[in-house]
Amino acid sequence: MTKQTIGFIGLGLMGRAMVGCLQDNGYPVIGLGNRDRTGLDELLARGGREAQNARDLAQQADMVMLCVGTSDQVESRIFGADGVLAGVKPGQIVIDFGTSLPGSTKAIGAALAEKGAAYLDAPLGRTPAHAKDGLLNIMCAGDAATYAQAKPVLDVLGENVFHLGALGNGHTIKLINNFFGMTTAAAMAEAFAMAEAAGIERQALFDVMGAGPNRSGMMEFIRNYAVDGQVDLAFSVANGAKDIGYYRQMANDLGKHSRMSGAADATLREARDGGAGEIMVPEMVEWMVQNLGKET
Repeated sequence: MTKQTIGFIGLGLMGRAMVGCLQDNGYPVIGLGNRDRTGLDELLARGGREAQNARDLAQQADMVMLCVGTSDQVESRIFGADGVLAGVKPGQIVIDFGTSLPGSTKAIGAALAEKGAAYLDAPLGRTPAHAKDGLLNIMCAGDAATYAQAKPVLDVLGENVFHLGALGNGHTIKLINNFFGMTTAAAMAEAFAMAEAAGIERQALFDVMGAGPNRSGMMEFIRNYAVDGQVDLAFSVANGAKDIGYYRQMANDLGKHSRMSGAADATLREARDGGAGEIMVPEMVEWMVQNLGKET
């Protein structure tokens, strides 16, 4: 059986790994170039094709996938004059693998539905290394029949593929997940910095905290950097700040007030705006050591 042609927008580290997995599994892929053509050149070297713009990509593809950084970037590739919406076809499925605002996701879904196309939000867990081997966690939401159509391709990319109900639920759950993770990471970074200020060894602190119910994978990521200098979580402070900001925007859109996200939001924005946006979240330990005595 001939496999669907995939149009893929967003060839950063995660996107190019996903494209490599699709191509390794026999899917024809059409990519869209950006300023950094590294991912596109890799796609072309494996026999893929290049689209002129997002409209051209949608016209040529059976299914469209996006893996870009922000809701603004998704919207520009959907709604632009030469965007996906201008080239989409009835029955076509468009999937957003990024971490976007649920309100934006629902608006895009409505616009695509007017053209007879369907939208799924499917944010990701795990890393580009997992993506290369088809081992991502995929939090997919949208119409159940559309999900069933897309699932064979999602199963190529993901080890754990969840259907989470109505459109926007995937992005909602991802933002709640990342709020909790970034809050835990920032708190643990400060805990190590405060212990050091008090003359307590980092490993001694972890031995006590890790022996009780506080222990978690995120806590261990921060410990591995604090004690061993090892970065296991390749997720930047800038991305963390963006996701916490989106979480707070989502809460506001729901007419709710998030108390617990305030400290993580302020801390990550302070680090980002002070020039530390590109460090990885576990490296916040050293940022905390340097800034614990300061008050903004």
